[in-house]
Amino acid sequence: MIGDFVAGAVGGLAVAMPIGAVGTYLIGLGARERMTVASAAALGVASVDGGYAVIAALSGSGVRALLSTLSDWLELLAAIVLAVLAIRTMHLALRRYRGSVSAVRRPKDLTPARAYLSLVALTALNPATVITFAAVAVGRSVTEHGSALPTIALFAIGAFAASAVWQLLLTGGGNLLGRVFTGRRGQLGISACSALIMLGLSIALLLW
Repeated sequence: MIGDFVAGAVGGLAVAMPIGAVGTYLIGLGARERMTVASAAALGVASVDGGYAVIAALSGSGVRALLSTLSDWLELLAAIVLAVLAIRTMHLALRRYRGSVSAVRRPKDLTPARAYLSLVALTALNPATVITFAAVAVGRSVTEHGSALPTIALFAIGAFAASAVWQLLLTGGGNLLGRVFTGRRGQLGISACSALIMLGLSIALLLW
């Protein structure tokens, strides 16, 4: 049973560690916002990873066929969400820069609940997440035991824990980066880089 937990953790790290749109957003969020907000966003990502691990354990390789028919639509939705997040990030950064409130004080534009839900939505649109977990599940005993609750639970908990640790490390790194660039221009630069990367990834999803 420990092997199922480890398998879930391996799948969670395999999904979480590549720095893509989600990782970029989390680093930027950690640099701009309070740590409570950034941590809520990180846990939103981990929650979806844990949920997808459950789906993969229950469905096995059969989930790949379903996702292959939906992948184009999911990529379109992901591109739209990324573009919206990029525009919102830049809009808030410019408003803070032009406003009278210091960037160091980090006004409460984004709540932990909003951050959590927005990252849940963005992560849920990534079909590669559940496909990766399905591949790990097929290679382990998770699918061999059918719907054995302890097996599936350990697999999902492992995925959630590994993903949560990694996402929190990203937000923590972003928070340290934000403390280094505490000036208003530094904060604006971080936000602009984050927004441009997300916008670039959005365009890449539409073109390729």
